[in-house]
Amino acid sequence: MLGIAAAACSERGERSRNEDRVCVCPQGVRWLAVLADGAGGHRGGDEASRRAVEALPQALPPDGCTFEAASLTRAVVAAHRHVLAGQGGEQEDDRMHSTVVTLWIDAASASALWAHVGDSRLYLVRRGVLRQLTTDDSVVQRMLEAGILTEGQALVHPNRGQLIAALGIEDDVEPHTVPKAVPLQAGDAFLLCSDGWWGSVDDAEVLVSLSDADTPEEWLAGMQRCIAARAKARQDNFSAIAAWVVPAAVPA
Repeated sequence: MLGIAAAACSERGERSRNEDRVCVCPQGVRWLAVLADGAGGHRGGDEASRRAVEALPQALPPDGCTFEAASLTRAVVAAHRHVLAGQGGEQEDDRMHSTVVTLWIDAASASALWAHVGDSRLYLVRRGVLRQLTTDDSVVQRMLEAGILTEGQALVHPNRGQLIAALGIEDDVEPHTVPKAVPLQAGDAFLLCSDGWWGSVDDAEVLVSLSDADTPEEWLAGMQRCIAARAKARQDNFSAIAAWVVPAAVPA
């Protein structure tokens, strides 16, 4: 059996309030991480992200039930409905919404599932190689795929934050869930993060910060120093969860 060592942080940046939410939830032999980035609405994006992070863990089946992608998809849809239930008006300007990215790990089977809606991301570092496991639900991502923009242009595009899917939109959502559980390896390092984080730390800095770290907390702190060094004048909220797959502790 494998274990999980995890850390989380969420910072306001240069914004007036923090509309990101993070949650790390041990669930028996299972473990869940949820990160949400809210926006809009009469009550603010912080309410949308709070509702998302509140509802998703509660919607998962109890420990001992089948560990399957369909269960995670249903939980993300339940989070969407909980955000919808908090909407305060019929006008589009009154609607709040939130991204979500979630990682669900079953230690007994040493496997993981993940899902997302929006542009909060999940990365995996395995044997020194960084992989982005999610694809943004954004206008800029579609422009990238069409060859209209380069990756460098996408990072500074004025419509970078314009989403094509999010929790709380009027239509149904279709979460992007990995179709089946993926085997884990000791040494795997996962990073869940909002766009304020991934837009301020490049891939090389993620890897260097990891190589210099002895704990997930130190990994996050190293990346935070990179964000601080850039000192963006309008730094967005930036949040992340780091999860390391480690050998399970042997009982004394």
